[in-house]
Amino acid sequence: MISRPSRHCTVELQALPSRIGQVRRIVSAQLRYWHLDPLIDPAALAVTELLTNVHRHAEPDKQCTVEIALMLDRLTVSVCDQDPRLPRVQVCDPFATHGRGLALVAAVSQSWGMHARDDGGGKVVWFTLAVPRPTTTAKAPFASHGTGRTAPPLRTDASRPAPAPTAPLTGPAPAPAPVTTPARAPVA
Repeated sequence: MISRPSRHCTVELQALPSRIGQVRRIVSAQLRYWHLDPLIDPAALAVTELLTNVHRHAEPDKQCTVEIALMLDRLTVSVCDQDPRLPRVQVCDPFATHGRGLALVAAVSQSWGMHARDDGGGKVVWFTLAVPRPTTTAKAPFASHGTGRTAPPLRTDASRPAPAPTAPLTGPAPAPAPVTTPARAPVA
């Protein structure tokens, strides 16, 4: 089993509004570079929510680190700050304009959680996203015959990620799942 990330990126910052937007763009660019385009929107949304929490709630300062780690079939994004207080999931009024950050993280991620840093100097809040399996494509002709054009590729992998948990997991992000190869059916 691989114990180290196959790809890793770390950004240190002050969680100020102008920097949050910059880090969102950095995360998006890094995922694009790793060819993980389907994960850009959920990762950018969730990291924005976690950095906004640091900006609003962290004490004594807003210094934090965003870490992105790709291990086999899972992307883990974590935000570490110096405030030892763990965040609490709030039950919000449906029309509330704040207090939904962790609920959004739970909604877009495969799993998420938090834990105090081992050195006692703060906390880590993390989320994971499943790396989509490559899809196979098939070409089908358009209805109009003789044009020589083909239809856009058809997606044959209809799998969807499991629903996100509503309560955080406490402790570090889960270890990556072992790589398995699906069994092949005999060819007749």
